[in-house]
Amino acid sequence: MMASIVDSHIFKDIFGNATMRSRWTDEARTAYYLKWEVALATVQAKLKIIPQEACDEIIAKAKVENIDFDKLKEKTELIGYPVLGVVQQIVSICRDGLGEWCHWGATTQDVTDSATVMAIRDSLDIIEGDLDHIMSSVAKLAEDHRLTPMAGRSNLQQAVPISFGFKMARLLATFQRHKERIEEIRKRVLTLEFGGAAGTLATLNADIALKCQEELAHELGLAQPEIAWHTERDRFAEVGAFLGILCGTLSKNATDIKLMMQTEIDEVSEPYVPHRGSSSTMPNKFNPISCVYIHALAATVRQHSAALMDAMLCDHERATGPWEIEWIVLPEAFILTAGALSQTKSMMAGLQVHPKNMMRNLNLTKGLIVSEAVMMSLGPKLGRQSAHDLVYTYCRRALDEDRMLIDLLKEDKDISAVLSNTELEHLCDPANYLGLSGSMVENVLTSYKKTVNKNKNSKDTTSH
Repeated sequence: MMASIVDSHIFKDIFGNATMRSRWTDEARTAYYLKWEVALATVQAKLKIIPQEACDEIIAKAKVENIDFDKLKEKTELIGYPVLGVVQQIVSICRDGLGEWCHWGATTQDVTDSATVMAIRDSLDIIEGDLDHIMSSVAKLAEDHRLTPMAGRSNLQQAVPISFGFKMARLLATFQRHKERIEEIRKRVLTLEFGGAAGTLATLNADIALKCQEELAHELGLAQPEIAWHTERDRFAEVGAFLGILCGTLSKNATDIKLMMQTEIDEVSEPYVPHRGSSSTMPNKFNPISCVYIHALAATVRQHSAALMDAMLCDHERATGPWEIEWIVLPEAFILTAGALSQTKSMMAGLQVHPKNMMRNLNLTKGLIVSEAVMMSLGPKLGRQSAHDLVYTYCRRALDEDRMLIDLLKEDKDISAVLSNTELEHLCDPANYLGLSGSMVENVLTSYKKTVNKNKNSKDTTSH
């Protein structure tokens, strides 16, 4: 029985997913350690720092299936860190003492940090793949509903008409910025750590140390650091901040959807699955389940992001404690983010849109939602403030007398003198006051499609 929500048999695929979990298990973490040790041995043999025979033996034995995890647990509890326990097991099973060359010139944090970087690299790939799926669904919604009129809302009140496609295009544009952030993060975060005890590489001969570091970085597909970063934790804090921001976007979208799902509004609905979101006592209920999960996940990731800021407070060249915060929160932050993405992916792929209800809601206020359009048309003819006060008066009367705004406007002689009934009817149709919604949707979709085609061509070129 698991105590953590991310490993719970019941909840793990609600608050995470198997793919992301697999990147942060004990086995995966140990595999990253071993990959680092194998890469180090390979490079050091090439540079004649260690014997080739030792390298071959280390490569042969440094496999996850050779690790006794019960022993590793005991050693980690004793030593305080798992890397040395892994190295000791490899050393013990290598023949003729050749394993003693394993981990040559390295320190525990070199391996731990580099392994975390490799886990982050794989995790960002997973996140980017999920984002691509979500963006495809959102782009289709934006395109299909480019000019579908609905109420834009300010302070939870109807403001002016927008299109549902405009709403979706704003979300798509935000996701595009998140994709750019991932690329920026990769440049800074995917960096090797290999510096020895205090980061100075004093354990290796000065004439070969940086070459060894450079070759090791290349072997692992990471950037070579300009200097050791054992106690400079900005890279991981930036990752945490990104996860918090990304989940903030997912949560904002979930907020809009759950508000639009309210019975009295009913403009969109989560995908219908029999009995999903049902109530134990009220057969009529269709609750916004994905939205609820996304909120919980996003809020928790934000707290983890804050914890990673605390992990930056490291003392001197090797710290006493804050480092371990990352061990606790980074795996959960990534897994919970993956959960929020999974919920969003299924929700946006099957989102039900109700244009008739959107139009019904536009008409709820007796035409008041287009009062700005009328006021702006009257302004040049009557003066802006006079036009505002006049339309404001008729808005209040429309509410008090339960009449349509257009009928009251038509009765006013001053208005009739400058605007015909046909012009008033055009102004009072919400579908005619979408501003540049359609053009802005096209701008976002054009940018999105250009990026998709560029990435596709890049992948085709790489595959060839």
